[in-house]
Amino acid sequence: MANSRGRRRRFGAIRKLPSGRYQARYPGPDGVMRPAPGTFETTADADDWLAEKQTEIRRGEWRDPEAGAVGFRTYADKWVEERELAPLTRDLYRYLLDKHLTAFADLDLDEITAPRVREWRAERLRTTSAKTMTAKAYRLLKAVMETAVDDELIQRNPCRIKGAGKEKATERRIATVVQVDALANAVGMRWRLMVYLGAYGPMRPEELAGLRRRDVDLDTLRIRVRLAEPERMNGRRVQGDTKSEAGTRTVILPAFLRRELRWHLESYAEPGPDGLIFVGEKGAPFRRSTFGRRWRKAREIVGMPDGFRFYDLRHTGHTLSTRSGATLKDTMVRAGQSSEKAALIYQHSDDERQEEVAAGLDATVRKARAQAAGESADRPSGTNLARGE
Repeated sequence: MANSRGRRRRFGAIRKLPSGRYQARYPGPDGVMRPAPGTFETTADADDWLAEKQTEIRRGEWRDPEAGAVGFRTYADKWVEERELAPLTRDLYRYLLDKHLTAFADLDLDEITAPRVREWRAERLRTTSAKTMTAKAYRLLKAVMETAVDDELIQRNPCRIKGAGKEKATERRIATVVQVDALANAVGMRWRLMVYLGAYGPMRPEELAGLRRRDVDLDTLRIRVRLAEPERMNGRRVQGDTKSEAGTRTVILPAFLRRELRWHLESYAEPGPDGLIFVGEKGAPFRRSTFGRRWRKAREIVGMPDGFRFYDLRHTGHTLSTRSGATLKDTMVRAGQSSEKAALIYQHSDDERQEEVAAGLDATVRKARAQAAGESADRPSGTNLARGE
């Protein structure tokens, strides 16, 4: 076909429609003829559009206009399945897709535009108090769409809101030594050691759930954290690795916990080397929901704020260890935390230093308890058992 300039077209084709407008078509790299998404008023306009498509193909920038016609939910489900995710992370992603990203469920990938993403986020922030979940959902959406870019299904990621994926952490609360004792007393005899290990370990709930008798050395007051058993949304626990490589560690306990630990092993832990340290009243691994009820009741009895979580006991332990003279590296080793800061690689915290930290923590707690007992007999304090030997 000759173009408007009197020469034969070398790329694509243009034809005049009965409406008087012009349609342009071109062969993609796969040889398939593809029409322009709209018509043109003149052949010159159509010719310019074809020239742009030819340039895209030559530069390797061309994208199949039909590639993005893939359902977001179908693609996102596949995205989750193809990744090696921890069970809890997989559960979280499914939850976010089911509850927080439903606005995109019926859209194709190429229909999810930057304005739509901004509108979705603004609506979420206006209508829900779950700001943290909105940030998590945005991060998941951005990750899925970034993979779609890599797969050449869309040209650009529509998630381009600066800071939208950041979670603003609230100021973490810490408890006093007296409050920790009071919480341990109020939560019940079966669970009091869990409170103490959560604070003075300090261990994560999933690490406590995975503790076995063979992990505990009562003579040296050492607990080996080897694995974690987080609870999934279906209520079942799954055995896996600790949260990070640093999570596999040996925790040296302060001396005042010796009697607590011995008494719990004798009274509640399962028998045998593989026996669980913490089990429920019916002999099964403890459930988050069951312990949660006891924790909330204990928190109410002690008068702790509603927002004080069991996990905040870790922050209490960090603070007390620091006050006892522990360095940043010491507390990182003790809590099983990792950091990418290069300076920390050159710091060292061995067993001897950990024993010093445990001793300092022991002295801090004993001093606080003694002061509390001397100031007021009415103030909540630990029992004789909690005060150690």
